[in-house]
Amino acid sequence: MGVGPTGRVCHHPGVPEPVAPRPVTGRAVLTVALVMATALVAQAFGRFSWGVVLPDARDDILGGSNTLAGLLGTLNVTAYLAGTFAVSWAASRLSLVGLVRVGLVASTTGLALASVTRNPAVLGAALVLMGLGGAAIWIPAPALSARELPPWRRGLAVGLVGAGIGIGLVFAGQLAALLRRRTDADDVWQLVYRVEFGVALAVLVASFVWLRSAGDRPAAAGGVGGFGALRTVAGWIPAVVAYAAFGFSYLLVIGFLVARLEDDAGFSSAEASAMFSLVGAATIVGGVGLGAVSDRIGRRVTLTAAFTVFGACALLLLTGRQPWVAVASVGAGLMFSGMPALIIAHLVEHTDVDTYGPAFSAATLAFGVAQMISPQVGGAMADALGSFTWVFVLSALVAGAGAVASSRLPPPLVGHRVVVGSDAEA
Repeated sequence: MGVGPTGRVCHHPGVPEPVAPRPVTGRAVLTVALVMATALVAQAFGRFSWGVVLPDARDDILGGSNTLAGLLGTLNVTAYLAGTFAVSWAASRLSLVGLVRVGLVASTTGLALASVTRNPAVLGAALVLMGLGGAAIWIPAPALSARELPPWRRGLAVGLVGAGIGIGLVFAGQLAALLRRRTDADDVWQLVYRVEFGVALAVLVASFVWLRSAGDRPAAAGGVGGFGALRTVAGWIPAVVAYAAFGFSYLLVIGFLVARLEDDAGFSSAEASAMFSLVGAATIVGGVGLGAVSDRIGRRVTLTAAFTVFGACALLLLTGRQPWVAVASVGAGLMFSGMPALIIAHLVEHTDVDTYGPAFSAATLAFGVAQMISPQVGGAMADALGSFTWVFVLSALVAGAGAVASSRLPPPLVGHRVVVGSDAEA
């Protein structure tokens, strides 16, 4: 018997099953919804909106340079990487809710700067703040969601957090398309950031009003950078390799999808934004669906299949023709939210209240390094070769490596059941 990452007592085969947990309350549902909103601000707004506005911002203040646009994207993910180090340190000093609030302050400030600046250096600083905030929010968010749902629904709980990102992607894509139709102004990309800043500010206020620590406490030290805690996770090496492969491959597709369709395939801005919105729409259900499937058949099989499908979608996008681009956009969105949900669920399942924060932070370091390299490599390749074709081929190849790593994860724990300790005493 052990303790899960939010205080849950784990019962293994041969141990009598405890009484089922209490039903999910209305407060729990609203808390999960707010956690989804924090993920929306952290990832969809603070990180992935750059892919939506990249063509406009590139042509408006970056002199049309894909390399410079890629460099700004690299600043964002480098800050995300630095943020994972910071979270590993802060996890022993702040609760999960405290980390989320700090991250929201950073992300909201970054969005505010991006919405008004005309200076590339200040825009870079704004993206750095968004990257730092994204790490501080994203690392604790899955555990905050997982503690609100029945413990044998961990995959679903983590998937719901990813659904928040999907909602934000749809919102950002549709907002950009709407503003482009209604104005010819060069600063449409900043109008997108201004609206997102307003939403982020509302979520920030709600986090102070509604979120409560509910007994969670700062995590105990997990070794330097959290690696001591990470090494206690079964199958931690393939899990980390898979997470890194995801970080590198997905960003090449998500970050350059709009530019690829506009520059290489002749799509209009509205058409390209619509495809990005399809990715976001699929993201809403991808993490939830794959998380629920993995609760039944295991993370290993589900994750291996997800990487394989994502690689195929990256290649299918190269056709530049409908309906294949739409099909690939939907498939990429499903896998984009599903893959990290499965990896995180594996970590949640094999950690406890003291090791979750440091272990996830350490795993995210590899993910962050891959993301730091990815946009710069993609932008430089596009400028050197004159198209994004090999960028998407590279994404498919790395996704294949992720599939191989995923196939090496340990099998599911047969009969494994986890419940909240207080519920077991009910």
